[in-house]
Amino acid sequence: MKYKIDINDSGLDISINDVKSKKKELLEAFQECKEGRCSCPTEEYNKIESLQIEENDKNIKLHLKSKNGGELDKEEITKCIEYTEKRAKEAKSE
Repeated sequence: MKYKIDINDSGLDISINDVKSKKKELLEAFQECKEGRCSCPTEEYNKIESLQIEENDKNIKLHLKSKNGGELDKEEITKCIEYTEKRAKEAKSE
């Protein structure tokens, strides 16, 4: 899995490529975040107004919009992506 985080005017865009066999587990984890049940080890989720998820066969794109024009911390979001990837690997091996 490879990912890239781009900062834009309203928040962040995250492209996650080569998700391979972890796609289902990753999508489930991101859906939890979208529904307000995020388990990432950071408070950055509290700064997110909305989360959009797009997907195709091998890739996932996330669009995070920050609340009130605030700024999302790219390093903290990186921690979330890495945590979610680790969680997906563990779920896949169960």
